[in-house]
Amino acid sequence: MANFGAVGMDWQQRINWDRMRTYRLERARERMKAHGLGAMLLMYDENIRYVTATLTPGWCKLKPGLRYALLCGDDAPVMFEQGDVGFQLERHSPWIPKENVKHAFPWIKGAAGPASIMQVTKFTKGIKEQMKKSNVSGMKLGVDFVDINMVQVFKDEGIEWVDGMTPMMEARAIKNVDEQECMRMVGAIGDAAHWECMKFLRPGLTENQVTAHIMEFLYNIPGIEDVEDVIVSSGPNTWPNWRNFSDRIIKPGDIVFIDLAALTWNGYKSCYYRTYCVGREPTQEQKDVYATALKWLYDAIETVKVGVTTRDIASKWPSAMETWGYEDEDQAAANLWGHGLGLAQYDTPVISRIWSLDFPVEIRPGMVFALETQHGKKFEWGVRIEEMLIVHEDRIELISGFPVEQITVVDPVPGYSKFLK
Repeated sequence: MANFGAVGMDWQQRINWDRMRTYRLERARERMKAHGLGAMLLMYDENIRYVTATLTPGWCKLKPGLRYALLCGDDAPVMFEQGDVGFQLERHSPWIPKENVKHAFPWIKGAAGPASIMQVTKFTKGIKEQMKKSNVSGMKLGVDFVDINMVQVFKDEGIEWVDGMTPMMEARAIKNVDEQECMRMVGAIGDAAHWECMKFLRPGLTENQVTAHIMEFLYNIPGIEDVEDVIVSSGPNTWPNWRNFSDRIIKPGDIVFIDLAALTWNGYKSCYYRTYCVGREPTQEQKDVYATALKWLYDAIETVKVGVTTRDIASKWPSAMETWGYEDEDQAAANLWGHGLGLAQYDTPVISRIWSLDFPVEIRPGMVFALETQHGKKFEWGVRIEEMLIVHEDRIELISGFPVEQITVVDPVPGYSKFLK
């Protein structure tokens, strides 16, 4: 579990942020060079954060190009910041050389209309200037995002652009000791949030009221930057799992599951399901189905160790065709699932029978990922559970600590009708 508190102290090192920033930058640079790239243009929040250790405000995150970073050769990263926010960046992030803080040239995914080409042309010329300054002109430029406006201007300006997301995925997959401690903190916050769920849940609340309560709980924790979603599904919403919340009223005896989907502490994200039964003990059938999902989960967890592959893990899960009568594995996407966690909710590896059986990825020390399973009765009830873990050279460390061996029962009251589903 988390070793230290959430804030910095003079008497205890805790997370060494400078060491983490240096590790992330140099790891990105190493993967850039391994792929034969002279520079990388980064427009996705998780990649900008990884290389520059700067914060993307929530309103910017779905608008690539409002801010972007450029990593060229052996030079420090250049941050093209949104508008005049760069003046604040100089103050907040002194590890970025002042001369490397520029203003961005956005076109907002084409919302600039006929001005988009003009803006992309300025954007491209700024990139070329930096590449020339760093003596990497003419070399391949890795990009993690491209839109139709960029394609023609890059061609006109003679920029050879290639895949830059793969080297960034490779870099982000392996967490150093400080990133691992960040993930332990995420796990501890998740434990606390599920405990709060257990205390708050009761019949008569709506799913969105539970979501709102847990959102408020989380945003009161120091270091929380964002909560992408708190999924609360109850009764018939639990199977198939629609992965959302609504104004449905939670009824006595309902199965409810809750996912802390990307609570974000200092950039690092969670994915953390638990299943509850509100007001009564679950039926024997529900207990049996939960036991099946738990077995699927822990069969997979017990397979994880350095040197095995995602094929070994995914092969522990049954096929969607045999289990639910689905057309193919894609129809059960995310039902029996694994995915890397870090500055994005989907780091490498992503584990599924859809692709892992044929395209295995080796499990390596420093990987952090979640494994999750679910099962249920269509439009009646379902269960879902998830664990987060860190892979070490000689062991697996679980960082999700809320009880999981059985459905968590909230305020059981005797006397329910035997005909109540």
